[in-house]
Amino acid sequence: MADEIRAATFFDKFAGSFDTLYDGKRNALMRWVDRTWRRDMFIRYALTFDTLEPLTGKTVLDIGCGSGPYIVEALRRGAERVTGVDPAPTMLSLAQQRLASDDLTARVGLVEGYFPGAELEPHDYAIVMGVLDYIEAPDLFLAELKPLVRERAVVSFPSRHWFRTPFRRFRYRLRDCPVFFFDSAEIEALAREAGFGTVEIRKIPGAGMDFHVCLVP
Repeated sequence: MADEIRAATFFDKFAGSFDTLYDGKRNALMRWVDRTWRRDMFIRYALTFDTLEPLTGKTVLDIGCGSGPYIVEALRRGAERVTGVDPAPTMLSLAQQRLASDDLTARVGLVEGYFPGAELEPHDYAIVMGVLDYIEAPDLFLAELKPLVRERAVVSFPSRHWFRTPFRRFRYRLRDCPVFFFDSAEIEALAREAGFGTVEIRKIPGAGMDFHVCLVP
């Protein structure tokens, strides 16, 4: 849990800057940096909603919801209700603002807390994007996730890359934020051990950092 607390502290400080990633609010240089070095974030966003269609009438659990971009999109696509969970209070405050501006608050529940740990009910779908990067015990995380998923979960895992992995590890060490990496065999083993019946692993092409994984109980 110590690693998760350090990661939450980092993202709470980073919340305002992070919130601009999905909205095109950053300056031209930073938009180029995002398109070049954070391309995975936008690809996994599109893949998530392709994988979860149709969303009409579904309930969605967004673990590590941050400032709420996935929550808003799920609601726009017809989700009946979305629960967002995040340990960073500033992130949740930004999510509340985002939802209020789109008049979507009535269909959302926001929970401040860590996962595992927060008390949650089962949902049809689960979204877990950019979270396993900072989880020291992914086996426990996935074991706790499975009972909360009725139909499908989409989960991102950072991959290992000869250049980007040590560079990212160094950058996050300077920020006192832990970061972990996986390969496809490890992901498959973790998901099977947690009890998921179907494990579909998709590597984002190029020198990207992410696997996009669909898990079915």
